[in-house]
Formats: sequence, structure tokens, C-alpha cells
Amino acid sequence: MSAPQARQPGRGTIPTPAEAAHATSSNRGIGPEKCTGAKSVIRSLEELGADTVFGLPGGAILPVYDPLYDSTFINHVLVRHEQGAGHAAEGYARSTGRVGVCMVTSGPAATNLVTALADAQMDSVPMVAITGQVGESCIGTDAFQEADISGIAIPVTKHNFLVKDASTIPQVLAEAFYIAQTGRPGAVLVDITKSAMNQETTFSWPPAIDLPGYHPVTKPHGKQIREAARLIAKAHKPVFLIGGGIINANASQDLLDLVALTDIPVTCTLMGMDAFPQSHPLNYGMAGMHGTIPAVAALQKSDLIIALGTRFDDRVTGNLEYFAPHAQVIHADIDPAEIGKNVTVDIPIVGDAHEVITALINTMKSDPSENIVGDIRAWVDYLDELRERYTIKYDKALDEEGHLSPQYVIETLSNIVGSDAIYVSGVGQHQMWSSQLIDFEEPRTWLNSGGLGTMGYAIPAAMGAQAGNPDKEVWAIDGDGCFQMTNQELATCALNNFPIKVALINNDSLGMVRQWQTLFYDERYSQTTLETHTRRIPDFVMLAEALGCAAFRVETEEDIVPTIEKARKINDRPVVIEFVVAKDAQVWPMVPAGTSNSEIMMLKGIYPLVDEDQARRDTI
Repeated sequence: MSAPQARQPGRGTIPTPAEAAHATSSNRGIGPEKCTGAKSVIRSLEELGADTVFGLPGGAILPVYDPLYDSTFINHVLVRHEQGAGHAAEGYARSTGRVGVCMVTSGPAATNLVTALADAQMDSVPMVAITGQVGESCIGTDAFQEADISGIAIPVTKHNFLVKDASTIPQVLAEAFYIAQTGRPGAVLVDITKSAMNQETTFSWPPAIDLPGYHPVTKPHGKQIREAARLIAKAHKPVFLIGGGIINANASQDLLDLVALTDIPVTCTLMGMDAFPQSHPLNYGMAGMHGTIPAVAALQKSDLIIALGTRFDDRVTGNLEYFAPHAQVIHADIDPAEIGKNVTVDIPIVGDAHEVITALINTMKSDPSENIVGDIRAWVDYLDELRERYTIKYDKALDEEGHLSPQYVIETLSNIVGSDAIYVSGVGQHQMWSSQLIDFEEPRTWLNSGGLGTMGYAIPAAMGAQAGNPDKEVWAIDGDGCFQMTNQELATCALNNFPIKVALINNDSLGMVRQWQTLFYDERYSQTTLETHTRRIPDFVMLAEALGCAAFRVETEEDIVPTIEKARKINDRPVVIEFVVAKDAQVWPMVPAGTSNSEIMMLKGIYPLVDEDQARRDTI
């Protein structure tokens, strides 16, 4: 058998519906080419520029895996669990800005993807999931490994397709990619029957895209932009609230330009931490439940919130009744459904963050007789004072049992590795400490599960980020609880030469749940102790080595730096460092769920920001 001929891949650019409608095989594109529906799937993915697919084969998807064998463009990563394929596709997408692709079979394989689909949808990650389905004649008969995945996934996807006709495969996949990455990005499911895969068809490219009901608005309305500029010019205590929409729109530089023009303070959501440099003097940190004191104060005390690419999640706002009581709100987002959903908005702006910020800058500069912004020096001075007074503090000392401070471990990691690396976190205390203590300077360097809060996200997402960025240093910061959910993908990393580094923060417990039990349940630690310190079950070093990794355990402060430096030099396999840390370390500041952000707790002290504002009313 001769080696397959190398095929020129597609450019990965998806034709707009208008472009596709005018394209024919005679004036542009490829085809017609006789093939099976299964091969049409692979050819379509090649033309869409899908260079990496994370997946695991099975009976219903097997016809697609046969022509995949001959593809010289698509790199398939064989995962150990279908959920890992989904999170890996997310990590690839968030770190590269391209559509992440995963592919699994029917039934339990497809249902194993649901968590990743929901995660991608909540966090606006462009992902296309391809699943195999039983043959069309078997649908509804409870056939072996049949599950109505398109029905199951309706609530957790942006859109999904059930393909029964092989001739529609190129169109459906092109539409899936287009939907996934335009407007508000999200998860799209393409479920293909086995009968359609085996059916003979004709492949040609590009297909005609027909999406009559889908017209995402990217350019903002000029009147709304002018009204926003007017409010900004009048404000005395304005603040930007920046979300992940800035990352999706590649608008970080635009945001820097806008802040340079206005000198307005900036706060970030968890998903927007890498949208604006942490070192910038006007960055006051993360807002919300575990945000910084100045960031929470900036929102609570402001008279104008300019929210860009964020959805006012409950973890940001706290109790809505008491959120930002004196502020008018400008809310700009690509998704019109998010505007006014949680917070009453004075100026709604629908549009892509790049387009919105560019239009706002141009409008502000257009009339030199108008002030771009009022005198806000006293406001900035006040926030500077808060930042100086209420820095993120923690106890660096070892606990009574001699365990390390987890905050010190994470801060040291950031200082050594620097801001060029990609950091991926699991969910829980280590996620919050990472958001507080890592220095993020560049976009697409902070990956985590924000909306859904999915434990087990870090390892497969880091794998996907490494696959999409082979020359970048990728660190997964994971907890012992999260790590035990998806660590099998370390074997995938080892076999595919993905040299991710894992900082395993082992506090012997489900740390965030334990913190809540400490504060709100009278220290009744019901089912949160994992007992991995004393009994070594599992022994994480031995487990990591068995999965093909280099592995180290750090229990003393003097070993932290040399072990991190040793890990950075190993690039022929994954590396796991188990840091044995104190189980009673807690995340501060904290806004208890359901309370006002003004009742923020810091080191078990309560600082009522609204009352403090009353005392300062004469000077601010």
C-alpha cells in the first residue's frame, strides 16, 4: 500500500453565508469528489483547518476513523476518557482562538461529553463536538449504545445538528464552525448517524451555508456609543468591568488604548483576568466573591460601571439588591440576551468588544471641545489607597503539622515561571489563589472553568493548550480533589509528547467545601477529607510515574524553588510536582453567597464598604 499523498489543507477560514452562496466548484473550491459520508467528514474538517482533533473511537463513529487514518493534516489525540476530549478541545480553543474539535462515539461516549459541552457554552468557548449515532433505522428502538444526545445537549449547546443524509455533511460542519466562533462563541454538537457515514455521496467545497435566522450583531449602534461617551464624560467615579468577551474579540490592545485615553480604573472578572495586564497601575484586580478589596469597592462605590464583554454573573455581583447602589450602567456585550438579564442597564450596547471599544475611542476623540472624562483623580487616589492598605495577605508560615502555605507555593511558581506561560487551573481554592497571585500580562494565558466550575478541567485543558501551543510552557495548577477526576489524561500527554507541568496543590481535602464548612457549618467536616497526606492513597508521585510522567514531592519550603526549576528543564514528558500543603488555609477576601458585596470578609474581619463610603462622602 502506497503512502497517502499529502493534501493541501484548507486555510481554516469559514465562508460567510453570503460568500458561500456565490461559490461553486467551477469558480472556486474543490470537487466534486465521490466518497462516503465518513470521508466527507474528514475532508470537511481538513478544509475547515481543524489540525487537531481530540477523540476516542467506538462502533458508531468507527467509519469516520477509517479515512482519518489517511489524513496527513489532522493530528488526532487519542484520549483516555471522552470528558477529557471535550476539555482538551476547550483548552485548545481558549489558548489559540481557533475552534476546538472533539469526536467520540454514541451512547455513553456522547453523554460523557455533556459536562464539557456545558462548560464550553457557559464560558463562551468555540467548540465543535462530533458524535456518532446509531443507524437511522435504529433510532428510537433503544439500540445498543443509542442515546438521544442532540436532545440531551439542547440546553447546554449553542446549536446542534442530527445528520441523517451524507450529502449535507460539508454544509452542516461548515455551519457548525461558523456558529461556534461567531457572535457569542459556544459549543455546537454534530451528531451523525452511522448510516449517513456509510452512505455514498459527493464531496465539494465550499458548501452553501444557509442560516436565515442567525445574524449576530458585531457593530454597535452609533447612538448608544454616543450616549455612553456622554455618561463617561459626566462621571466622577467610573470603573471598567472587564470580562472574557475581551479575550474572544482579541480586544486587549483596544482596551489598553481606551484606558490610556480615559485613565478610568479597571476591574476584571475571573474570565477576564488575562484581558488586561496585572501590572498596569489602573488594574485593581478581580471583582466579586473572592475579589480584591479595591475591585469590590470600585464597583460598590462607583457612579458609572462600564461593563465590557461580561454577563454580571452572581459571583461578581453578590446579592443583586445591593449591587453598586449608586451606579449607572453601560453594558456592552455580543450577546443581547445577557444585557439587562441580571442588572438594570442604562445604556445597552450590542456588539463585538473590538468594535465597541474602537467606536467608543473614535467618538471620544471626535469632538475636541468635549471632555473625554471628568476629573476623577480623587477617585483613583482613593482606590490606590485601598490597594495599598488591603493587599492580598496570607500566612506564609507552616501549619502545626509542618505543611506548606499553598498561597506561597502558587505565588512562588508565578515569580519563577513568569507571565509568558499558559496557566490552567482546576476549580476550588487553588483556582482562586491562582487568580489572586499569578501575574497575568498577556491574553490567552489564563484558562479555567468559570461559569460551570468543573472539577477535573485542568489536566485535559492543559493538554489541549499544549497541543495548540507546542512552543509555550503550560502549567496546570490542580487540587488533589480535581486531579483524581481526570489525571488519566497524563498518559495521553506522555504518549503524545505534551510536556505539561502540573503543580498539584495537595491539601488532603476538598478545600473550598471545607472552607465553607469551617465558616458556616460549625467545622462539621462531612465527607470533605481525602486523607492523601498520611496514608498516601493514592501516592501521587507513584501514580504520575505510572502514567509516564516525571514526578516529585515537595514538603519543605527550601525545596519549592529548585523543584520548580527542575521541572521546567524537563520537556520530553509531563511533570507532576505534589506540593503537600496546609488543609486549613483559606481564600480571603470572601463575600459569603447571597450577601451584599459591601459585606466583604477579609481575614475574618468584616469591612462594610457602603458605611465607609458614607464616612468619605465629603472627600470623594
